Amino acid sequence: MKHLIAAFAAAVVLATAVPAAAHVVLDETSADAGSYFKATFRVPHGCEGSPTTVISIAIPEGVISVKPQPKPGWTVTTETAPYAQTYEIHGKPVSEGVVKVTWEGGPLADGMFDEFSFMTKLPDDPEVMMLFFPVAQTCEKGATNWDEIAMPGTDPHTLARPAPMLHLSHDGQPAHHH
Repeated sequence: MKHLIAAFAAAVVLATAVPAAAHVVLDETSADAGSYFKATFRVPHGCEGSPTTVISIAIPEGVISVKPQPKPGWTVTTETAPYAQTYEIHGKPVSEGVVKVTWEGGPLADGMFDEFSFMTKLPDDPEVMMLFFPVAQTCEKGATNWDEIAMPGTDPHTLARPAPMLHLSHDGQPAHHH
């Protein structure tokens, strides 16, 4: 009986762990508001068996000074555009910057995972508690957009293709996860 209970418990753990591992996620899911942050996105698989050839990440408003990390075998490009407002970095006003980072190349085989990173400065606005980073994953055959955002009151774990999210903590308090 003990073995049956242990096997059932292990099956429950595996069943609940698999869905989370199937999504593109941030390696670190919380950070201090206003800090510099290394955003590392974990890509766990391709598109229904097809290798990944492009990862493109949309940068939310308020996230500035984005500097992507190069990856051997991949070409990294950035798209810049005006911000909705002017920000300050190192005492200087900044009114435009990187709004999308794209890595193209690989390919990343479906049975393997990889990580794609950039450094950035996070917003210090006390009204901003969460940031969402929509990711477009293109494969040799097919594509998946990880762009669903949970509305207030919605459990983000119920989404089929959730955008990676980052919880911001303010005043040195731990970020509150929901």
